[in-house]
Amino acid sequence: MLQSLSPAQKLQLCQAVEYALEIPEISVRVKQLYEEIQQQVKLKNPRCDRSGRCCRFEEYGHRLFVTTVELAAFFGHAKSGLFSTPRTINEGCPYQVDRLCTVHSYRPFGCRIFFCDPTATDWQQEQYEHFHLQLKQIHTDFNVPYMYVEWRQALRALFNR
Repeated sequence: MLQSLSPAQKLQLCQAVEYALEIPEISVRVKQLYEEIQQQVKLKNPRCDRSGRCCRFEEYGHRLFVTTVELAAFFGHAKSGLFSTPRTINEGCPYQVDRLCTVHSYRPFGCRIFFCDPTATDWQQEQYEHFHLQLKQIHTDFNVPYMYVEWRQALRALFNR
């Protein structure tokens, strides 16, 4: 079981995301990075069964982690009304409905790079490290506190304030 964020960590995360939301260039940089990731994924052409298993974290045996700037970009889209706030945030991703991602265009980096294709494991790890360093650089460039938080815990902190 994953340890929950403390009240102080939740506050720190919310403040960091709010700070990042005030800097429009962050969302632009995150979007550019996501486009670069998509180009790399396209080159590798991994198999995706579209089973939705990867979004059912407990069932699949993994977790999705996100950074502060990713959360700011995602939350900015949510505040713009591009998608709704999840009603519940329990097991699996709250944005998966009928095995489909309802926020596919706005999904975090981890969702963009992960594939259940067993032949993708080696390049996924390499690309994850490469692009994660670029995400960290965005934090540095804009003096945004870097936090690496489990997806659902972050959503709870941001949407349940």
